[in-house]
Amino acid sequence: MSTGSGQGRFSNVTAQDVVGGLLLLGIAVLILDLIRLVVTGGLPLGRLWAYVWNGIVDSLYIGLAAIGLSMTYSILRFANFSHGDLVTTGAFSGWTAAYLVGGLGVAELSSRLLLRADGGAQPGSVGMDVLSAPLAIVVGLIVAAIITIGVALAIDRLVYKRLRDAGGIPLLIASVGVALALRYLIAFFYTTETRGVVASAPQPEAPGFLPMETINLHEATLVISALTLILGIHLLLQYTKLGKSMRAMSDNKDLALITGIPTERVIFATWVIGSGLAGVAGYLIVLDRGQITINLGWFLLLLIFAAVILGGIGSIYGALAGSLVIGLTINLSLVWIPADMNEIAAFTLMILVLIFKPDGLFGGVETA
Repeated sequence: MSTGSGQGRFSNVTAQDVVGGLLLLGIAVLILDLIRLVVTGGLPLGRLWAYVWNGIVDSLYIGLAAIGLSMTYSILRFANFSHGDLVTTGAFSGWTAAYLVGGLGVAELSSRLLLRADGGAQPGSVGMDVLSAPLAIVVGLIVAAIITIGVALAIDRLVYKRLRDAGGIPLLIASVGVALALRYLIAFFYTTETRGVVASAPQPEAPGFLPMETINLHEATLVISALTLILGIHLLLQYTKLGKSMRAMSDNKDLALITGIPTERVIFATWVIGSGLAGVAGYLIVLDRGQITINLGWFLLLLIFAAVILGGIGSIYGALAGSLVIGLTINLSLVWIPADMNEIAAFTLMILVLIFKPDGLFGGVETA
């Protein structure tokens, strides 16, 4: 009897369970190896802290962009592949504004307006850092949000609104076309060249017992800005009439319409908040990395989708949790694999979670 029972249990094991079990075993081995490296001194605590801190920084800008993508899906029910290029839009528009303000009287207008496309207006001479040009940095952050919101609303009016009743697939295909059009429009004005636009980040003064050598003021600015915006989104969703309307529409759009919730106003707010956060995310990424490229958002889009799927499609808090997991994973994986391959670890972890919990960490909204 026991043999038959055991065979019955094994017969219920699928190939998916076997793959998931092997991945889980591999992760357990890596965690034990990480502990071994720390205990034996193979991985200094300072280096471990640097990986963790960089993971937190990465998770915050991924999280800002992932909130917008998750909101778009939960309200409009389509995967917006142009979201990454909204991130790029925020980066270019914001830093153009920062150069126009910070480089006034220092560099030529053409160099500042085209964001150094001609090679002029060096970041050091213009003073593009948070201590040398704080006003320019703040103005750029605000402009990044405003311009990206305007672009997103125009796209919705010209493209997505006309296809809103056509279903998720036509909207998804349209969003791919919008992404390509937006990216090459940016390239037409700013060229395809990758270039540095941010000066070296100043180091903060801190007590000797804190490992502050891995932190600079640009990263600190990113963290403070991102956490402030995330807190603001939380308060909006939980304690305002708009937030309650958005949550109601996310749960059931038809019922929300019947109960008198102004759905078009909610959709408008969704684009404003989601695209604004995407634009800010793009601006802050460049502040952290120092370089800008027209493929910035497109290359980041897979990580944003991974964070949204990992947390649960449609769940904003799930998107934040997924972003934290993705950010820490891609940085801690550097202990074992090269930097140009570290995203593999994030996608492997996403696959593992989806095998055992297909709805993601926080459940989310059912996919179309």
